[in-house]
Amino acid sequence: MTVFNNSIIGELIDKGVSIPNPESIEVSEEVNPDRISGHGVVIHSGCKIFGEKTLILKNVVIGYEAPVTMENCQVGADVKLNGGFFKESVFLNHVSIGSCAHVREGTIFEEYASAAHCVGLKQTILFPYVTLGSLINFCDCFVSGGMDEKNHSEVGSSYIHFNFTPQQDKATPSLIGDVPKGVMLNQSPIFLGGQGGLVGPSRLAYGVTIAAGTIFRNDELRENRLIFGGASKNGNVAFTPGAYSNIKRSFRNNLYYIANLLALLQWYQSVRCQFISDDFPVQLFEGVLDKLELAVNERTKRLEDFIIKTSEFKSSSETLNKQNQRLAQQWPEIKDMINSYREKAGDDQLKNDFIKAIQKTEKIDYLTTIKNLTPEDKNIGTQWLQGIVDQVVNGIIDQVEGGR
Repeated sequence: MTVFNNSIIGELIDKGVSIPNPESIEVSEEVNPDRISGHGVVIHSGCKIFGEKTLILKNVVIGYEAPVTMENCQVGADVKLNGGFFKESVFLNHVSIGSCAHVREGTIFEEYASAAHCVGLKQTILFPYVTLGSLINFCDCFVSGGMDEKNHSEVGSSYIHFNFTPQQDKATPSLIGDVPKGVMLNQSPIFLGGQGGLVGPSRLAYGVTIAAGTIFRNDELRENRLIFGGASKNGNVAFTPGAYSNIKRSFRNNLYYIANLLALLQWYQSVRCQFISDDFPVQLFEGVLDKLELAVNERTKRLEDFIIKTSEFKSSSETLNKQNQRLAQQWPEIKDMINSYREKAGDDQLKNDFIKAIQKTEKIDYLTTIKNLTPEDKNIGTQWLQGIVDQVVNGIIDQVEGGR
């Protein structure tokens, strides 16, 4: 049972944390007050803070619109968490989230990403400046695109990412943009119109706009496309519970998602680590690494469950049954390959060339430094990261097809 410690609240007040109504808040005894800044932090009435890994940097405002419950989150400078529940997630500098939020494990908001009120997220990664509207359910997604606070990817209000299938699996992560280009902060934004939905697993290219009210069930890998459509046609046909219609696409899209996570993990380990500062301390950096490892583990487990389910389903096609069973037999080796790519993937020469480009560029802050890179240097970085993605996906696909 969690024990709340009033002495910690007193210590926070003594170090400068503003707590207008100390008797109304709860801070559990495992919270380390040394991980909470005394500069400009405000904790409003009704808030509850749990977890030894909790980190709160300067000028953070918690619970301005409604009470906040926070557990083991790492919160960067100038962040506003206005109300709701936040667990095992990380928020980099200048993030803003409205009230009634429900943000769960594995979620990462990078700099200036934001969400309005009543947003539900889990295992969701938003690159800098990405904006979510209100009344959104958007779990198991990665979103990038855009260049600054006025030019960014956006998800309209009342949007849903459908991440649970009639077959009762969650091998449904959607890649909206990508890591290799997205980290360079020079791509066209992606817009998902309000009162619409995306059926995972899906992949969308930069510059794609899905019109309001549209439910999209496919991939669109061509850039700068407008997708629109009304409600589905009426129908009533025979349906076999547990049947899978396109296993190959789902498997590949899951591999692409995992590969992009591994590329992002290497980006943090090789590039973001060079920007450790008071506003991006080691504890915040480690929080992101922890969430990325959590994300890779989650997606690997969901893919494993998917492969086992498909192998157990008996199709009318004996050829398909044999393919599914063979994939299940190969899974232990596939899983080992995924884990091996955590340690080593991509071209070291390209990585080293890009790191040299970072080091020769005047370091102001992370976002400004990346934006100031030359197009040639950005291209080297994208080639390095894309090489990681290609190596992971192609290596596993070759193994699967070679084992037939």
